[in-house]
Amino acid sequence: MLSIGEKLLELNNFITHLSAKESISIDEAKLQNIRSNFSFLEKFAKDKVIYGINTGFGPMAQYKISDEDRVQLQYNLIRSHCSGTGAMLPPLFVRAAMIARLNSLIQARSGIHEELVLLLKDLLNHQVTPVVYEHGGVGASGDLVQLAHLSLCLIGEGKVHYKGEILPASQVFQQLQLKPLAIHIREGLAIMNGTSFMTGIALVNLIQAKKVLHWAVVATSLITEITESYDDFFSIELNEVKWHKGQNNIAKKIREQVSGSQLVKSRTKHLYKKVDDPVFEEKVQEYYSIRCVPQILGPVEDTLELAEKLVVEELNSVNDNPIVNHEVENVFHGGNFHGDYVSLEMDKVKIAIAKLAMLSERQLNYLMNHRINEKLPPFLNKGVLGLNFGFQGVQFTATSTTAEIQTLSYPMYLHSIPNNNDNQDIVSMGTNAALICNKVIDNASQVLAIELMALVQAIDILNIKEKLSKANQQVINQLQQTFQAFTDDQPQYEKIQQVKDLCFLSTGF
Repeated sequence: MLSIGEKLLELNNFITHLSAKESISIDEAKLQNIRSNFSFLEKFAKDKVIYGINTGFGPMAQYKISDEDRVQLQYNLIRSHCSGTGAMLPPLFVRAAMIARLNSLIQARSGIHEELVLLLKDLLNHQVTPVVYEHGGVGASGDLVQLAHLSLCLIGEGKVHYKGEILPASQVFQQLQLKPLAIHIREGLAIMNGTSFMTGIALVNLIQAKKVLHWAVVATSLITEITESYDDFFSIELNEVKWHKGQNNIAKKIREQVSGSQLVKSRTKHLYKKVDDPVFEEKVQEYYSIRCVPQILGPVEDTLELAEKLVVEELNSVNDNPIVNHEVENVFHGGNFHGDYVSLEMDKVKIAIAKLAMLSERQLNYLMNHRINEKLPPFLNKGVLGLNFGFQGVQFTATSTTAEIQTLSYPMYLHSIPNNNDNQDIVSMGTNAALICNKVIDNASQVLAIELMALVQAIDILNIKEKLSKANQQVINQLQQTFQAFTDDQPQYEKIQQVKDLCFLSTGF
């Protein structure tokens, strides 16, 4: 049993909650705090104008709502904003958002009844996830449309994913003997005003992006061995004169990955000696896509680290409006639901991952082009040149996918469009940013899968597996469980997906 609320959530324990391997409980002290917060708001709201309790919403906030209509107001808000379109979000994204929403609400600044957090907890423990659609939110009053679909489930309406099926929420509630949420004061607005969908998806993105970065480093270490590169580009001495943490970490990871290699060369032994020939047979420096990797992937690592810090801060924040503070006995109106922090970080992550994919595509091109590498057949073709095609068709997919990544990498953060009768005159587009970032990460994993296949093929052609570092021998053994070098032309689309799954789904998500 994992208790939520006892301490701040970090990415690691968020992953634990996301995996659903253990049940979630809520810290009793948090529940008592929620009760106190609700009781305060119940008394404080009498004879006062408080947004979303006795007023309309958005530009309709100038209209007073009568006492007898207050509960209906919340139901109207939920139902009217269930307007999402496009593809259904994967249940993983929705579960991530539910955890993020629960973690915000348990901080007792939203004036909610405890029934809300207890129901969210029960749905998570039963692995029930609402059907939510990708399009609709602009990320300024929070993820209004996506969170409305979550709210619809909580009041026992709409549809949910449960045990591999899409079923009416009312049917699943009845089956699990769960009671739909009853509105008390402002539960509808409290669920919907927040950044939980963009935050949940962003956290999933960071988990996946870290895997992509890991395999980009592995791919670089393999191509370093294939090219019999010099070892100084990833040396301590070269990189320590740059103060960037990411660059030095990437160089260290490459050093560790190629440790013990019989192929990587020392510049001191090979070139730091008298040479009388007017033309050097050995290449003096490798292409940028090899020797500049610490400088290229270093910023990617640093970007992911900063993004994790800021998105985790958002995860642990109260992102509601208004904020109900029973300790100082006041209600504060503002814009904590505005998603700029998440939106900007997701745009930065997708730009960083786009550069990583571009690096992977260039390394793949190096392996394909015999005029550049001067040691491998064109397109890694083990068959008859002209009759067979090797990786020629596969390379097209990597090129096409990389081009799409580049196009998708224009920042959503800059796409604010005023709406809501100009009440929301500047918005974050945070959920869009997180979803497009996820597409970029997924595309990058496809490009990397193709490069890893090409690396297996190249190592087979050169017959150098036994000369690789022990770490890279293990990598090749792992990849060969799914993909083996080929001579005769054969469809590769299933192999690409299998290698992608092996590398990026092997540890979940």
